[in-house]
Amino acid sequence: MAAVDPAALVAWYDRHRRDLPWRAKPGEHPDAYRVWLSEIMLQQTTVTAVKPYFERFLTRFPSVQQLARAPQDAVMQAWAGLGYYSRARNLHACAQVVTARHGGRFPADVEQLRALPGIGAYTAAAIAAIAFEIPAAAVDGNVERVLARVYAVEEPLPKAKPLFQRLADALVPAQRAGDFAQAFMDLGATICTPKRPACVLCPWQAACRARAEGTAETFPRKTAKKEGALRKGAAFVAVRDDGAVLLRTRPPEGLLGGMAELPGSAWQAGEPAGSVLDTAPLPARWTALAGQVRHVFTHFPLELTVFRAEVPQDTPAPEGMRWVAATMLGQEALPSLMRKVLAKARIDSRKA
Repeated sequence: MAAVDPAALVAWYDRHRRDLPWRAKPGEHPDAYRVWLSEIMLQQTTVTAVKPYFERFLTRFPSVQQLARAPQDAVMQAWAGLGYYSRARNLHACAQVVTARHGGRFPADVEQLRALPGIGAYTAAAIAAIAFEIPAAAVDGNVERVLARVYAVEEPLPKAKPLFQRLADALVPAQRAGDFAQAFMDLGATICTPKRPACVLCPWQAACRARAEGTAETFPRKTAKKEGALRKGAAFVAVRDDGAVLLRTRPPEGLLGGMAELPGSAWQAGEPAGSVLDTAPLPARWTALAGQVRHVFTHFPLELTVFRAEVPQDTPAPEGMRWVAATMLGQEALPSLMRKVLAKARIDSRKA
């Protein structure tokens, strides 16, 4: 087998690099703020989904200082729809720390980067390599897949993560560490894909053990995950005569923390005890809408029964809740689940 040659990967990258809105052009110096922002957004999210969010976010918060000064509600609203909302809270907290403690500049040091809110080992290495040319190995799912195939790693994920980190560390070149990191990501995203990898186009095909054995699609090995039990609940869409909708804000910590939501019952496995109407936010003639709203979180699937009621314009909002004009719903930090609920109730949450 041929040796795994980092220079061959960088040369391939020079010819086939993706043009991404957060990526510096050849000859340009990378902007650490754009690198950091893109890496946080890309966690658990695809490049296609992130592109429009990144561009809108950058227009609204063009610098880390402006992001730090923004109200958290504005940050959450700009993030709404990207999911994994703890990322947005950490993003805001990180911007504040960078502004207050580092003069608005991201530190050019892996350990100092890791000390910032929301930045783990992968993100710290990615920022260090791409923004500052520090020879650090950024190991994400794409990189793990490439390494698993090239070295035919039999140990399953997640147990194999330390091994993948060591393999990647050994490959990082002293020069062009940033281009190498991005080349690794591009290789996994465009060539060494989960299914039907384009092995004949791969710069490491001669060194790849899985390709030689015809087993590329079987790597990486993974320990079977247990799917969480289905949870059920109810969501209540109260609409005033003037079109305003009743909303509340979720607690700052936990699932969908700090996001806006329709009032509803607890989400529980199995059938709820008693009538879900007992959890309605206010007395009204509630009508159950046909079918359920289904949503899948990382650890469990969810089914919500949606109830809708029309109430008089002078109906006061219960404690901890608020009436939001239909024309202002687009400015609320509504997660995609709640937008599904509103759509079920035939309410357009995109208006602003």
